[in-house]
Amino acid sequence: MMPQFSEDSIKKVHEMMSHYPPGKHKSALLGVLHLAQEEFGGWLDVPVMDYVAGLLKIEPIEVYEVASFYSMYNLKPVGKYLFEVCQTGPCMLNGSDDIIAYIKEKLGIGVGETTADGLFTLKTVECLGACGYAPMMQQGKHYREHLTKEKVDAIIAEYRAKAN
Repeated sequence: MMPQFSEDSIKKVHEMMSHYPPGKHKSALLGVLHLAQEEFGGWLDVPVMDYVAGLLKIEPIEVYEVASFYSMYNLKPVGKYLFEVCQTGPCMLNGSDDIIAYIKEKLGIGVGETTADGLFTLKTVECLGACGYAPMMQQGKHYREHLTKEKVDAIIAEYRAKAN
């Protein structure tokens, strides 16, 4: 079955498109992809990206290029809680490699993998713009900063408790 936005989401798409001059609907792509990811299960599969391309009257490859370039878009299913750990210079100098290794060990998954219970996915990303708080990760709209093994344990426990 071909994906289709809810009526409210279609209104949002048209509203986003209205911010740009005629023929420049492609400019709404980032926002529409966020909306699509939110509405269609937290990730963007090919039919969803094709649907977005059709709405914006652009070629599907234009959508694929954008969705695959930005780490904020997921091209495969992810867990309920997505841990996006920064791995750029300042975070690495402050121990992000150790934090990534600890999360992998603690959850029993590799980077890009999801726990068997579907709760957690670990992803490494480029700079999240919080270099002064390194090492750090993003979970949804929340930044978790100055990470230590103890803080990671508390974060995992917090989300496990929320899931129950």
